[in-house]
Amino acid sequence: MALFKLKKGDKAAVSLVPSWHPNFRNFDRLPDVKVVRTSFFVNCAAIVITMGFLLYFGLQEYNLHGIRVQIGDLDRQISDNSKPSEQAVRLYRLFQDEEKKVAGVVDFLKTDFIQSDFVIELGQSLPKNIALNSIDVYEGGASIRGIVRGTSSDEASGEAQSYINQLQADPSLSQKFATITMPNIDRGSKPNELVFEILMKTKSGEKP
Repeated sequence: MALFKLKKGDKAAVSLVPSWHPNFRNFDRLPDVKVVRTSFFVNCAAIVITMGFLLYFGLQEYNLHGIRVQIGDLDRQISDNSKPSEQAVRLYRLFQDEEKKVAGVVDFLKTDFIQSDFVIELGQSLPKNIALNSIDVYEGGASIRGIVRGTSSDEASGEAQSYINQLQADPSLSQKFATITMPNIDRGSKPNELVFEILMKTKSGEKP
């Protein structure tokens, strides 16, 4: 085949000649001819994400199941131990009550104050015109109630004052009581008779 060269004018003419057929291809509808398609990566990513979510929620549910099992075990232990615990609390309260009783007896035995001796002492030192109606010993002191008689109310009042002075001067009573007073003195049911009350308080506020 003979070769020939084209002139510049001939080249320009050739470049203006269109292709021998038109291009009707629709690139959007053409199949993907790549070795690994893009949809494969999208599907793999979706599967991986889904599996990740399933694994996460599965682990959470497993942990919740373990917690429920532990709570059930603890509830059973509490139920099993509740009765012995209640019994122990009841016995401890009984022990506290008995302990208080024993402590009261011990405190009473420790004191050197004997109520019968106190009553005898008051009776031996009692003036003839005075009669005692009651003697009460309590926590922190004692109270004495009685009557005093005289030819007149003034004489009865003087007898009562003499009696309170006598008690205040008693060395045995002064060791047990810090104060001995007569806060109340009133007219009695009979003429020339007075009703009085004497209060004796200990130094420490405890039983004499």
